[in-house]
Amino acid sequence: MSETAPQISEPTPQPAAEQPPVAKAKGRGPAWLALLVGLAGLGAGAWSAWQLHQQQGQAAAQLAQFQQVGEAAQARLQASEEHVAKRLAGLPTADELATQRDLLVSLQGEQQRLAQSLSGVLGKSREDWRLAEAEHLLRLAMLRLSALQDVDSAIALVQGADDILRAQNDPQAFAARGELIKVLEALRSLPQVDRSGLFLQLAALREQVAGLQLLAPEYIVPAEVPSSVTVSDSSRWQALWEQLSRYVRIDLHADQDVRPQLAGQSLAQVRLTLALALEQAQWGALNGEPEVYRQALAAAAEVLDTYFDRDNQAVQALRKRVDELAGQSVVAGVPPLDDALNTLQAYLKRREAAELLPEAVEEDGQ
Repeated sequence: MSETAPQISEPTPQPAAEQPPVAKAKGRGPAWLALLVGLAGLGAGAWSAWQLHQQQGQAAAQLAQFQQVGEAAQARLQASEEHVAKRLAGLPTADELATQRDLLVSLQGEQQRLAQSLSGVLGKSREDWRLAEAEHLLRLAMLRLSALQDVDSAIALVQGADDILRAQNDPQAFAARGELIKVLEALRSLPQVDRSGLFLQLAALREQVAGLQLLAPEYIVPAEVPSSVTVSDSSRWQALWEQLSRYVRIDLHADQDVRPQLAGQSLAQVRLTLALALEQAQWGALNGEPEVYRQALAAAAEVLDTYFDRDNQAVQALRKRVDELAGQSVVAGVPPLDDALNTLQAYLKRREAAELLPEAVEEDGQ
C-alpha cells in the first residue's frame, strides 16, 4: 500500500526577477485611456468651434439681409414722405377751403331748387299727357260707335277716360266726370248687338243653299235605245210615251199653284240669287245698316217661297232661320258723346289757363 500511494510534488517557486514586467504592463492602460479622453475632448472642441463658425456665418448673412430690408423700407418711407409732402403742398389753404365750402353750399342749394322745379315740370307734363290721353280715348269711343257700333269697346274706352280723371283728384273735373258717367250708363243700358255672330250665321246659311231641292223633281231625259235592237210592242209604246213626255206634262193637282219648272242652268241662277241676298244681308249686319239687312233677308225669303219646295225639311229650316235673323237688331241707338267731349275740352282749357297765370305773374314780378 505504501508503494501505490500517489506522491504529491510541491510547486516550485518562480524566481522573483519576473515580477517587474507585470507591474510595467499594468501601468500602460491608464495612459492610453487618458490619451483617448484627450483626443475625444479635442474633437468635441473642434466640432464646437466649427458649429460656432457656422452660426457666425448665418448671423452675418441674416444681418446683411436685415440691413437690405431696412434700407429698402427706409427708401420707401422716404418716397412716401416726399409724396405726402407734395400732396400737402398741393392742398388748398384754410381760406381757399372756406371759399370752396361756401361755393359747395350755394351749389347744393341751386341743385335742390332745380330738382324741385324739374319735378314740378315733369309732374305737370305727366298730368297733361294723361289728360290728353283721356281726350284721345273719348274720341276713339266716338269713332268706334259711329263706324262699327261697337258698344263694348266704347264702354272700355270711356271707362279708361273716367279713370284718368278720377286719378287727377281735381275738383274742377267734376263736371267732365259727370258727363262721362252719363255716357257710360247710357251705353251699358243698350241691347247687345252681335254683328260678328250674325255675319257668321248668315255665312252658314249660304253654305246650305247648294243642298236645297227644287219645287218639283227635275226631269231626267232617259237614254235612247239603239235602233238596231229589236223591241216589243210594249217597249215601243213606252218609248213613244217617253218621247212625248219631253214636251207634255200632265199635272193631276190642277187646283194648286202652278209654277214653271226650272232647268239646270235656271236652278244655278236661283241658288246664286239666294246666296247673293244672304251675302247682302251679311254686309248690312256688319256695317250696321238695318234697312239693307232686312230687305236682303226679305228677298231671300221670297226666293225660297217661290222656287223651292216648301215641304222639304231643309227648305223649312232655312226659311225659319231667315225669319229669326230678320227679327235681330243690327244697330243700337247709341247716345251722343259730343257733350262729354266738349265738357272735357273745357276743363283742359281752364286747367291750362290756371297753369299759365302764375308764370305770367312771376315774369311781371321779375
